[in-house]
Amino acid sequence: MVEDAKKQLGITVKKEENISEWYSQVIQKAKFADYTSVSGCMVIRPNAYAIWEKIQEIFNKKIKRLGHKNVYFPLFIPEHLFDKEKEHVEGFEPEVAWVERAGAKKLEERLAVRPTSETIFYESYAKWIRSHRDLPLLLNQWCSVVRWEFKHPKPFLRTREFLWQEGHTAHATREEAEKEALTILKEYIDLIENYLAIPVVAGKKTELEKFPGAEYTFTMEALMPSGRALQMGTSHFLGQNFAKAFGIKFLDANGKKKYVWQTSWGISTRLIGAMVLVHGDDKGAIIPPKIAENKLVIVPIYFADSKKKVLEKCRELAKRLAEFSPIVDDREQYTPGWKFNEWELYGIPLRIELGPKDLQKKQAVLVRRDNNEKIVVPLSEIEGKVKETLETIQKALFEKAKKFLQENTVEVNNREEFLKAIKAGKMAYGYFCETPKCEKAIKKQSAATNRVIPLDQKEADAKCFFCGKPAKRKSYFARAY
Repeated sequence: MVEDAKKQLGITVKKEENISEWYSQVIQKAKFADYTSVSGCMVIRPNAYAIWEKIQEIFNKKIKRLGHKNVYFPLFIPEHLFDKEKEHVEGFEPEVAWVERAGAKKLEERLAVRPTSETIFYESYAKWIRSHRDLPLLLNQWCSVVRWEFKHPKPFLRTREFLWQEGHTAHATREEAEKEALTILKEYIDLIENYLAIPVVAGKKTELEKFPGAEYTFTMEALMPSGRALQMGTSHFLGQNFAKAFGIKFLDANGKKKYVWQTSWGISTRLIGAMVLVHGDDKGAIIPPKIAENKLVIVPIYFADSKKKVLEKCRELAKRLAEFSPIVDDREQYTPGWKFNEWELYGIPLRIELGPKDLQKKQAVLVRRDNNEKIVVPLSEIEGKVKETLETIQKALFEKAKKFLQENTVEVNNREEFLKAIKAGKMAYGYFCETPKCEKAIKKQSAATNRVIPLDQKEADAKCFFCGKPAKRKSYFARAY
């Protein structure tokens, strides 16, 4: 009976054999998310929501340090606002859910259920900004958004409703706004690489792939073990497009009326799905220590005659290691082996095992979640060793993911090499002409899209790998989620 329950608890498929089914099992069995009766919508369970709270905590510190403040705007956006910026509304039209009735009464004007908040933010910005003294205006909100159009929902990666943050800023000059967009990109990269331990390729989107209504879009792209790219977040330089559409003007120091320059930027709960895909293994999820709410679990191992002493020492250890928010698993109805499996499934970075023999030797056993390595540590040295081991795990997860990205990124020089790379599930990069016609042809023939044009490239006189026309810069292409 217990063995059957253990099988049900654990992952029944291997990641390398069926990553889609593996991912679905991990998400549900690690209690990250569950499906609901609302098509394409999920429940975010405590194990995953704790990670989202850590992301909020880290990113809030970053943006508040830069002078941003958090606000909240309505979920519903009147249609007349949504229609003000033509390119924006055309880009989002297929994904917008509309409220048309309230009870039995038909609304005089349809209300869009927030797919993004530029339009409703900027209605207020037009009222609030009058002078150069009101600038820069640096606001951010944490909220949910709804984007309705897709066929294959995947928890965290692609759902109709998801959580995110969206920053919206207004500036007196183009230079200030461009600096803001790039600064946020760098803060995102730090969050994703140094906390979530996921390496990214950063740069600009093409004209076809940029945010609707933006002058240009910065992006960060990661490669998943499935061979598909995942957009991890974006930062948009909006120029004055929305300022002109919404009449957001200010008087400069010389009394001259000017339009503001703007940015918007966002990351979402998609980051949690990326973390599971990149780091998880056949035992379940692996949470990088810096993003884990509980960085370690203490599992007592005892018999009737040693129970009291072992539990007392475990609780004493928990107090000594309080900075790592440890869990003491003192549940009596489960065996230590069961507990090991369960915490491995949930992805807790480090486990401490403590039994009567360890008490005699004044030691504990540390077990790394990322590679299952066991480390015997004197109890007198445990604080330092736990800290050191968690740092090692964090670094090892990033290095492993970086190696995967490097080994699965292929430089291509012609169409044949490109198609071969994409078919093999690789990220391909090479000189690209950046014309919409060629980009559309690539997508039609390979199902791959342009993911990013890296920054700080030296321009060259080269030829496009796909069409042979002149090309100056390299781009990354891949199939994507």
